[in-house]
Amino acid sequence: MSARNVDDRNRWRCVTVGFRVSPEENEQLNTAVALSGLPKQEYCYRRCMNREIVVQGNPKVFKALRNQLEAVLDELRRIESSSELGDELLENIKLITLTLNGMKEEMK
Repeated sequence: MSARNVDDRNRWRCVTVGFRVSPEENEQLNTAVALSGLPKQEYCYRRCMNREIVVQGNPKVFKALRNQLEAVLDELRRIESSSELGDELLENIKLITLTLNGMKEEMK
């Protein structure tokens, strides 16, 4: 039997919640989860409950940031005009910026 799942108040998490997303939404969600450094369950829980997501800089987060910045750079090189910028790319850029700014403030 697996260990009991408890929250930060030692309450047992025994209810399962699921939802469907499109492949594009799944990709966006996975990007946000990778940049947060949190497990997907914890990230989704905090977002749904309007709780703050504090990114703790670690090698996993830095690697996710590097990979996302490379993907953004590749996409920016591919497009020819700003009219081709997709909403998903702009959201990724905003998320990367917020993450980096938050980490910069944390290091001061």
